[in-house]
Amino acid sequence: MPRPQRCEQFDSGEVCIVHVVQRCVRRAFLAGIDQASGKDYSFRKEWIRRRMEALASVFAVDVLSYVVMSNHMHQILRNRPDVCAEWSDEEVAIRWLRVFPGRRLEEHLAEPTENDVKTLVRNKERLAEVRRRLSDISWFMRALAEPIARMANKEDECTGRFWEGRFKAQRIVDEAGLLACSMYVDLNPVRAAIAESPEESVHTSAYDRIEGSNGEKIPSAAFDLKPIPTEEAARKIRDTPVETLREERKAKRKHPTGRRIRRDGWLSPLRLQADALAAHPQVHTDGLRSSDKGFLHLTLSQYKRLLDWTAQRTGAGATAVQDIPKAIAKTLADVGIDAAMWRDLVWDWQKYFGKSACVGRPESMREHAERSNRHHYRGQAIGKACFTS
Repeated sequence: MPRPQRCEQFDSGEVCIVHVVQRCVRRAFLAGIDQASGKDYSFRKEWIRRRMEALASVFAVDVLSYVVMSNHMHQILRNRPDVCAEWSDEEVAIRWLRVFPGRRLEEHLAEPTENDVKTLVRNKERLAEVRRRLSDISWFMRALAEPIARMANKEDECTGRFWEGRFKAQRIVDEAGLLACSMYVDLNPVRAAIAESPEESVHTSAYDRIEGSNGEKIPSAAFDLKPIPTEEAARKIRDTPVETLREERKAKRKHPTGRRIRRDGWLSPLRLQADALAAHPQVHTDGLRSSDKGFLHLTLSQYKRLLDWTAQRTGAGATAVQDIPKAIAKTLADVGIDAAMWRDLVWDWQKYFGKSACVGRPESMREHAERSNRHHYRGQAIGKACFTS
């Protein structure tokens, strides 16, 4: 059965959760230690993380989980058209122009002016299209992948592809699938023997949440969502040498707002509050992410306990029931996962869902297949053993 088209998997006008995977060309270690030359490109992982953080501040897309590996990256994203609908026309315009200024950098400060914002707001047809794109996962990934490729090619003094192609997408249709996929994403470095524990797994959402809970703060990469006055921009361009403008532009890109935030402040909150089940979009107002809505019925301590326990399960196969702590067994039972098969589900994720376009319990996958006019999804049958009725 062919992989469904993106428009069949998710829609920018519908809130949905998607697991995306983007790989480097030929799976080369272009963000790690290159095996052929021995050169270390690991610093590019921070490029990717900061770009994600910046885009989370302007797109109506929640970053739920992520990991940046040496030759690929994973994200779990939730698009939020309901949040985007709450933004004013001016907010939509400034957010779009921050990412896509629509002009060559040399022509301007590469920052949107008040006049640029007003011009876009007056073009209602264009503004409606921009509003739709701001809640589109494909546009989010485009804005993430392309600048990283350009920066890497410029540094290496070469041309050609950095990423092997468009990202792979898997629709996540229930909380059981979301919990398992989040664990799979956060434990990628442990499974690859790059780190011994989640606490050492830098460039993962788990690491950011743990360090953030310990009070660590970092310079914010969020975009400055205030346009500059048109008169000020004109005066600066007229009176300031081009080289000085370029240096100022570089400094502004490194630290756009001058703020320091909790390390996990740009990520979606982990816990889904009881009142979050209502239709209210919970719009974030501090300029770091699109919303304050969580995604799991777990506290960080519960999630970390399950994460640490899963990371220690190095033996293959099912886990004996008597070896599973009661608190962990209850956590898994509450979302419909067989605790004895939990380790196998997370560590051998590719066996169950590696080729599937949909992730979740068999009945949830079946329901989504029917809504999508499909007979079934890969993984429905083999995954049945990992879930409870």
